[in-house]
Amino acid sequence: MVVKRVVVGAHYGLSDWLAQRVTALIMAVYSVILLVVFVRGAPLNYGVWKDLFSQGWMRVGTLLFAVSLAWHAWVGVRDILMDYARPDGLRFALQVVTILVIGAYLGWTVQILWR
Repeated sequence: MVVKRVVVGAHYGLSDWLAQRVTALIMAVYSVILLVVFVRGAPLNYGVWKDLFSQGWMRVGTLLFAVSLAWHAWVGVRDILMDYARPDGLRFALQVVTILVIGAYLGWTVQILWR
């Protein structure tokens, strides 16, 4: 007799593990770039920051950092909620709130970078 195994669940494992590593790498590279800007020795005033962020590559890099941070945070918080928020309704509500907050932060980032 052959037993057919039915697998249920979301199957996030490998893709989420990879997403966490890739987003962490992107955030680390961006952090090193900012560290180089800080260590360069130029005085950090409003004019320097304005010039730095007026360059397209820095805006795109910052947006990539923000999207990576949002994705990284979502995967982490979702996993925590899946493990510890037991009533399904509470878990769903907390996940919706988390998505809305992360989306608001991303929208705010875009507004800051391109206004």
